[in-house]
Amino acid sequence: MKDWWQRNGKPLVTGGLLALIVVFGWQYWQKYQRTQAANASVLYQQLLETSLTPTGEADPARVADLAGKLKSEYGGTAYAQYASLFVAKVAVDTGKLDDAAAELKAVADKPANATLGEIARQRLARVLAAQNKAEDALKLLAGDADKAFLASREELKGDLLVQLGRTDEAHAAYQKAKSALSPDAAVGGLQMKLDDLAKGDA
Repeated sequence: MKDWWQRNGKPLVTGGLLALIVVFGWQYWQKYQRTQAANASVLYQQLLETSLTPTGEADPARVADLAGKLKSEYGGTAYAQYASLFVAKVAVDTGKLDDAAAELKAVADKPANATLGEIARQRLARVLAAQNKAEDALKLLAGDADKAFLASREELKGDLLVQLGRTDEAHAAYQKAKSALSPDAAVGGLQMKLDDLAKGDA
């Protein structure tokens, strides 16, 4: 036993210690992640509450302060990117389209997940369209979209193509958007756009 322990004791102890370190390290990391997410959630809720005013308009200074904290202290969470989307909305509401575009581009370039990336991309395309940059917006929407976002992306493409005067392509995009919707989905607004294009061709 003494000989066996001299040969194997140290590796066994070292292995056991490493296993404990891994287990406790993982538990600590999981707890840390949960704490980070919970704290970020509280800040994000406070950010949303900035728009609970009599006018329904958020205080830009308060928004900037809370969003800044979310990005600096919880930059690794999805809440930081949700904050960017909210900041962009406030910027659009106050006519600061360049600021909105910068916030949305940051999310679209490095999204925390695919859903956030698509939302940011579509919103950025709308901001670009408002800046008379419809061609740039179309480039942003090139490529395949997740099935859940296909209808909204194709309808947005149609809007951009109408803005550029490319009505045939717009009609095709609207039709593709309509086809991507479920049979029981509301298509009223989309159908109106198709009807308007048909009237224009008549």
